Amino acid sequence: MVLVDKQKINSILDSYGEKFSIATICSHSSLQLFKAAREEGVKSIGIVQRDKKSLYESFPLAKPDEFIVVDNYADFNPSDLVSNNAIVIPHGSFVEYVGEKVDSLEVPLYGNRASLVWERSRDKMFEWMHKAKVRTPKILKPEEISGPALVKFPGAKGGRGYVIVNSQNEFRLRVGDKKCMIQEFIIGVRAYPHYFFSPFNNFGYKTSHGALELLGVDKRVESSADEIARAVSAGMHPKMAFTVIGNEPMVLRESLLQEYMEIGKRISDVSFDLFGGMFGPFCIETIISEDLEIYAFEISARIVAGTNVYVNGSPYSGFYYNEPMSTGKRIIRELKSAAKNRKLKDIIY
Repeated sequence: MVLVDKQKINSILDSYGEKFSIATICSHSSLQLFKAAREEGVKSIGIVQRDKKSLYESFPLAKPDEFIVVDNYADFNPSDLVSNNAIVIPHGSFVEYVGEKVDSLEVPLYGNRASLVWERSRDKMFEWMHKAKVRTPKILKPEEISGPALVKFPGAKGGRGYVIVNSQNEFRLRVGDKKCMIQEFIIGVRAYPHYFFSPFNNFGYKTSHGALELLGVDKRVESSADEIARAVSAGMHPKMAFTVIGNEPMVLRESLLQEYMEIGKRISDVSFDLFGGMFGPFCIETIISEDLEIYAFEISARIVAGTNVYVNGSPYSGFYYNEPMSTGKRIIRELKSAAKNRKLKDIIY
């Protein structure tokens, strides 16, 4: 699908002036975003399914100011958002439910929607990481499987459906002809750093086009993969499953921070070479081996759900701000500053 013309989005932004609202689908990290918008005096709009409206109404400090009720998340009308001067904040559920329709959506999105195209394709994502010279797991062909290999399917499904296979024959039986990527299975500790890139900052970790902040790190809690030891102890032999159930806060040993900031910098810099840059929050999903080697296996080019564990700030955000700073609040602050300085077009597409 062809991306909507950037000039079309710019003309919509011209009609907004300095006054804007934020909008997103009621899921994933939306409560964090609505809370931040409320605290920052910015109107928020929640796109919600009828059966979930009462849930989002029940949080007095984190409910949106206005709802757009839909039967299906992918069926909202962009003109309803434009008439409210809305800037959409994409998150994992937005990416999954709206899918490729986001490419041609005639409403301003925070960040560069081209980055979501690169996130959507695992092949493009690995090209991106390789050009950034980031260490990654090996990508295998079915005939190259000679031990545990992780099979991943397209989309932001929170790990649902991923399987481990040990041979080409097992791959054929369990996966067949489904579109997928086969990755070398690496044993280590998973760590998910939450970066924020701003082209306007005069502080943070310097990049070729601005500066990075590290706003937090989390670890995902993945269904049976994290509980399998109990099952084995009980004499069971379950297959590992990787559906994300929740997130836990994490603090890295300080000696790893330099390499993590360099990884973030290289991913950010290469994004400008490939598709014009990635703005705002992003996450590089990693595994750290016992030899302290960091492997990156995925890029989420928008806010991730792991930031929800730091609604009131993280140990890292406290090194930048003398106040609680969530990723959601950092997004709203960036938008307010850009609107005030007439630079929204620099970070919106």
